[in-house]
Amino acid sequence: MLQREIDPALAADIEKFDLQLHRYLTGELDEEVFRVFRLTNGIYGQRQGGTAQMLRVKVPYGSLTPDQLDAFAHIADEYSRGWGHITTRQNLQFHFVELERVPAAMRDLAAAGLTTREACGDTVRNVQGCHLAGACPFEVLDISAWAEATYRHFLHNPIAQRLPRKFKINFSGCNTDCGQAMFNDVGVIATARRLDDGTLEPGFRVFVAGGLGANPHPALALEEFTAREDLLPTIEAILRVFDHNGNRDNKLRARMKWLVDTLGFEELQRQVFKVRKFLLASSTWPGGIPDEVSKAGDAPAGTAEGVVPTALGQGTMVTIGSADPYQRWEGANVVRGVAKGTVSAYAWARLGDITSAQFRALADIQRELGAEVRVTNRQNLVYRGLTEAQLPVLHERLSAIGMAEAGAELARDVVACPGADTCNLAVTQSRGLADAIGVRLEEEGLADVGGIRTNISGCTNSCGQHHISDIGFFGAERRAHGQAAPGYQMLLGGYVGQEQIHFGDKALRLPAKAAPEAAVRVVRRFADERTAGETFRAWMDRAGGAKAIADGLRDLDHFPTPADGPEFYVDYDETGPYVKEIGESECAT
Repeated sequence: MLQREIDPALAADIEKFDLQLHRYLTGELDEEVFRVFRLTNGIYGQRQGGTAQMLRVKVPYGSLTPDQLDAFAHIADEYSRGWGHITTRQNLQFHFVELERVPAAMRDLAAAGLTTREACGDTVRNVQGCHLAGACPFEVLDISAWAEATYRHFLHNPIAQRLPRKFKINFSGCNTDCGQAMFNDVGVIATARRLDDGTLEPGFRVFVAGGLGANPHPALALEEFTAREDLLPTIEAILRVFDHNGNRDNKLRARMKWLVDTLGFEELQRQVFKVRKFLLASSTWPGGIPDEVSKAGDAPAGTAEGVVPTALGQGTMVTIGSADPYQRWEGANVVRGVAKGTVSAYAWARLGDITSAQFRALADIQRELGAEVRVTNRQNLVYRGLTEAQLPVLHERLSAIGMAEAGAELARDVVACPGADTCNLAVTQSRGLADAIGVRLEEEGLADVGGIRTNISGCTNSCGQHHISDIGFFGAERRAHGQAAPGYQMLLGGYVGQEQIHFGDKALRLPAKAAPEAAVRVVRRFADERTAGETFRAWMDRAGGAKAIADGLRDLDHFPTPADGPEFYVDYDETGPYVKEIGESECAT
């Protein structure tokens, strides 16, 4: 693996972790103190207990270099089990890392400019950004440098270390909101306002206090327009108000979203504006245009003359009209319309998993094509800055490593959290269900249906973002014939985009083993009944809503006796009877 000089701040993090780990292992450091310290450094305990840990690596706004992809391959082979997992927040996770080997893994990551610092815990988490920022034909501003500046400002920042609860920031370059700003503590969407002289001033609309979890809250617009020079002070002011008012006694009501209930939105606004006004007096004041933006720029990609931009966002209708593998991939996975004459194309990662061999191949492809790579919040990767002539080459290279499936915005692109494989809080094997749904869709010839998204979480915490997908599932224990059994709550009609958000409506509860058939029936009915260009939400409303659609699925909510259907009492990827096991909460979503 290519080594480079480690950033002094990251080196200091690792040395401190090494010291505190030694103190913990020798009994000098309290278990609870070490747990908080460990989480702040991005190291998460697994449900297997013992010394198995999960490393969560920050990938700010999803941007990766070839050396970093190679580093992930090395981490997967040397410390984990040969693969890594893309999360819905553009992190990379590696499981089953032995606790005593964590400092060595941290050093190898830092040598590639990567860190686990503040990827977990009550801190500012990974700063997300639209994966097409700087390559989107619809963007108002390229938010890449803004996300980079925000990441750098809050990493190691003293005001962001011991918050009441985790704090999530997200950027989108236009109101298509591919970055999903509408359910974050701070969601930033680039916009523009018309000045008196008729010119347009680009800037931002900042949304606050959104969140998913067991009690989802939509983000609310802080003000109509935030000028570019005021953006970072606005974000810092929001963080300071949260730190001052957040509930430190009840973890379940500690997130930013609860301040709307306790303070009222008008009071929350008032406090943010007051703090921002006087933030100039603070030593951390980040006002003006950040250096990162001044150097890299934030001009939008623009649209190419004579080229119809590829439609983007949830509900995008993709039609696959060819059996040719390249034509299928090109029709679903390629984005066009950028004025600079380049195109972007997705590499599809099944269940968000990437093997070490695939990581190395992805790095080689990036070097060969001279492309940019970013990970997406739907657990895929996108190559950007390509020429039309490079597309067949990219498809050939991706085909060789099993990542050229036509997946973008198609039904087969099922998203799932790690679930009960490794998570302490999960009650079901969400990855197993995702795989089973994908298999059933392929069997029924429905995997190519466009404009429909399915997301799965292994519990109510929504790490799999089940609230904002067309079809959503979250895991729940069921009881039948005197026995525990794995089950799911099905939701329908979740949506995020155009500065709007709809959380999915509850449809019905199902046995885990009946959930794939339920998903297949809904996808089939949507494909058969929708009108041209109709979104899933519009079709659902026209069909009578979630409950009316659920009426056609009621026969699936049935458990046979354990003797007649023993498989209903065993979860996916398990061999023994289902048992609901929940460990101590550490770092949900």
